[in-house]
Amino acid sequence: MTDESSREDDVVDAVVETLCAAAPSIRAGLPGRRVYEEGTNPSGERQLEADTYADELLLKRLRPLDGVGEYASEERADVIDIGEGVSVALDPLDGSTNLKPNNVMGTLYSVYDEPLPTGGENLLAAGYILYGPVTTLVAARDGVVSEYILESGIKRPLREELTLPDDPAIFSFGGRVNHWFDEFEAFASETERTEGMKLRYGGSMIGDVNQILHYGGVFAYPAQTDAPSGKLRQQFEGFPIGYIIECAGGRSSDGEASLLSGTPDGIHDRVPVYIGNDSLVESLEARLG
Repeated sequence: MTDESSREDDVVDAVVETLCAAAPSIRAGLPGRRVYEEGTNPSGERQLEADTYADELLLKRLRPLDGVGEYASEERADVIDIGEGVSVALDPLDGSTNLKPNNVMGTLYSVYDEPLPTGGENLLAAGYILYGPVTTLVAARDGVVSEYILESGIKRPLREELTLPDDPAIFSFGGRVNHWFDEFEAFASETERTEGMKLRYGGSMIGDVNQILHYGGVFAYPAQTDAPSGKLRQQFEGFPIGYIIECAGGRSSDGEASLLSGTPDGIHDRVPVYIGNDSLVESLEARLG
């Protein structure tokens, strides 16, 4: 290992530890921040006070870290230069609309060794903190996915070398059915009729992906007639989710190739997202032509 790669490893460790340490504050700050602010984020979506709170807190915690060069967030229009080193891209509170019904949400992170925007091949690590009945961390790095319980921001190993089960059990499809393209609708109908497959969709991408990781199956937020480029953000969601699932032995796709194969023109570019067991995503790609 070169001195540079060793230093990058140390910086990634520091980034993940900082995110874990911030998790109790994010979780504690949710109850009083369930209302919408005026205006929208750079993607045109309404922001809850909790979105802004999580974003500002994470920037404050990451800014002092030596070796972090850039900070980017779904909640901000532009990349922020905070030093020299790796680039950190965050969805500070994925699934924040689940605050109202008190359902799962999470913090999704990805770390790159190039300035943003950049391609998935430049990922060093990715993962997410899940605020469910318990707080957990799923971390992917060097081709391995590990899961931890977070207690007071401290990691406790739960499962190492986490992989998708061989027998898929669930499917989870986002978007409006009446906006699906015919090819995807045909795949969805076929999946629905498959013996042993059950619908599980919670309205939080991070929660739905976490179910696929643990039970096997397929998640999709497809291209749609009103959003042919998809809804999820390539830099903040497509790359890290694709990386996590591929490290766990699954397959990711934008409908034609691995999610990691693309390079965004802008920090908020969108992409169709299909992830899950290899056989299901391969079948989906064949349907999409």
